[in-house]
Amino acid sequence: MKLVVVSAGLSVPSSTRLLADRLAAAVDQAAPAEVQVVEVRDLAVAIAHHLTSGFPGPALAAAQDAVAGADALIVVTPVFSASYSGLFKSFFDVLDKDALAGKPVLLAATGGSARHSLVLDHALRPLFSHLRAVVVPTGVYAASEDWGAEGLEGRIERAAGELAALLPEGRTEAKSVTSAASVTSAKARDRFEVVPFAEQLAALSPTGAPAV
Repeated sequence: MKLVVVSAGLSVPSSTRLLADRLAAAVDQAAPAEVQVVEVRDLAVAIAHHLTSGFPGPALAAAQDAVAGADALIVVTPVFSASYSGLFKSFFDVLDKDALAGKPVLLAATGGSARHSLVLDHALRPLFSHLRAVVVPTGVYAASEDWGAEGLEGRIERAAGELAALLPEGRTEAKSVTSAASVTSAKARDRFEVVPFAEQLAALSPTGAPAV
């Protein structure tokens, strides 16, 4: 199973990449995966050339192939002007239009203030719905004050679990649990004797006849 992480952080090191790595580790723990990271900052020039010439170049072409061949994605962007970064959006602009169709995606973002947390629902979720990706319910936003504070780790684990459940290994495990529950239910039905209501009434009647 292949998990591709798209990180659009601009600095080295960056909180965006840190969040991406923590999400990837949590998903890998829930459903072991081959993880590949795409650093969008390293592709900035190639993306600009592709937008103007239509040719991706070797590095960008490899990143495009990685995304297209992934079983699932984690995408993380820094927040600029209350939305995703232009470089982040440009990377997804140069992908094939069907590259993300039906693909499970976990959305995440970093910012300097908790006031921008709605970027997940107001900007990222509509973008990936347009790309026909399957977006997990929980997105993860990390403001500066979230690092080391309570709550962030719980959101990471919850979102990672939701993504893992959509992966091949996660679906197999869920199917096994469902099958086991079905077998238990069937055994319970076998032990349960259904007595028609008329017979129950007859047993209560002194004459043994059904009550009218």
